[in-house]
Amino acid sequence: MELYNKLSANQRRELIEKAGDRRLTLSFYKYHNILNPKVFRDHLYVEWSKLNILGRIYIAREGVNAQLSLPSKNFKNFKNFLDSITFLKSVRLNIAIEQDDFSFLKLKIKLRNKIVADGLKDDEINLSNCGKHLNAKQFNSLVSKSNTVVVDMRNHYESEIGHFKGAVLPDVDSFRESLPIVEKQLEKHKETKNFVMYCTGGIRCEKASTYLKHKGFKNVYQLSGGIIEYTRQVKQSGIENKFVGKNFVFDQRRSEAVSSDVVSKCHQCGEKCDTHVNCANDACHLLFIQCNKCSKIYNDCCSKSCKDVSEMTIEKQKELRKGKKNSNQIFKKGRSKVLIYKNNLV
Repeated sequence: MELYNKLSANQRRELIEKAGDRRLTLSFYKYHNILNPKVFRDHLYVEWSKLNILGRIYIAREGVNAQLSLPSKNFKNFKNFLDSITFLKSVRLNIAIEQDDFSFLKLKIKLRNKIVADGLKDDEINLSNCGKHLNAKQFNSLVSKSNTVVVDMRNHYESEIGHFKGAVLPDVDSFRESLPIVEKQLEKHKETKNFVMYCTGGIRCEKASTYLKHKGFKNVYQLSGGIIEYTRQVKQSGIENKFVGKNFVFDQRRSEAVSSDVVSKCHQCGEKCDTHVNCANDACHLLFIQCNKCSKIYNDCCSKSCKDVSEMTIEKQKELRKGKKNSNQIFKKGRSKVLIYKNNLV
């Protein structure tokens, strides 16, 4: 069996439509010492292909980080498979807030040095000494206290469209970048205040809370299960929702609504908007926020120059790209001089 994806996104979309099965989007992570990540990766690929699982999964010596979708009818078999692996038995599964049959269109299981790149040495922190986990009710209670600081451990383009009220929002492009910045920003209060970390599903604040404790911070907590689990508990129990806006997700959906608030603005005109798009110019693909009005003006592109390119014939576009490396704009994520309103804000 060939252990890699062989179908294009469009081919996979057609198969999903033809099958007609409702799919379930979920995520999970587990920090655990995996002795042979390559063997484990191949085992997952073989077994998950049988269950028609699609997604983006990272495997490293430090554990597994999985975001995936599968036919709902296969969920029981999937859960049984996870429970057959000792360190994944009863692992928490974060069910997506909003479902979409096309959230993932390929199965990608990749080997990484770490499941969350942190810039730290392998043995620098002990992940068993992480911050105290809080459920939604405990989180709401603690963040209402004046001596509590809430810290968003996600990237700037994630927190821009949604975050907890009053949270510290580091203006960073990566988790690796955020750790020293957060430490420096908060260190003068490290013995006197409560620090509550949160992220999408818990994997990043697990490391962040451990890092702060390693650096001498006394009272460190983390939101168990992240924004996704918090939202589930809020809906289930009817307690106050302290999150405003959308939760950014790394799949075809791009985001899921947690509240009806719109807290961000179009990067081109400044109108209220929280819709992330990728520039339609295949040589760019910049991720940015664009409203419907600007979408029509710029033909789904980030600038007039990209609009001009996107309106050329496919052959002409390919000719322009010939001999050039792929643009790094795809990694800029909302940071570009061509974004008129966004650039004026900086």
